[in-house]
Amino acid sequence: QVQLVESGGGLVQAGASLRLTCAQSSGDTLRIYIMGWVRQSPGKEREFVASISRNGGRTVYGDSVKGRFTISRDNYAHTVSLQMDNLNPEDTAVYYCAATRSDYMGLSEFNIWGQGTQVTVSA
Repeated sequence: QVQLVESGGGLVQAGASLRLTCAQSSGDTLRIYIMGWVRQSPGKEREFVASISRNGGRTVYGDSVKGRFTISRDNYAHTVSLQMDNLNPEDTAVYYCAATRSDYMGLSEFNIWGQGTQVTVSA
């Protein structure tokens, strides 16, 4: 199965932007997976952020990020990205790249995870 590696996290001020990238480090090609991003803050449950279909033609977003975050993928480069704009302190979390061979795009379908990257937004 595919191995995933995230990058692009960091510390920013409220209102700033960040771009996270998930790359395939080994295993199957990313193009056979539905891909997504999930985040988790200390003391909170995992929260669905976004997912994207295999060909990139369909995207789904969590309510808290709609209109601010954009998920995309480049199957030739074997990467998935999350553009995060107008960040606020509530977006502070560890962001995980996730994958599934399922045909469904929800949080419960993801069963392959990256190691996560920290995003911290200061007020």
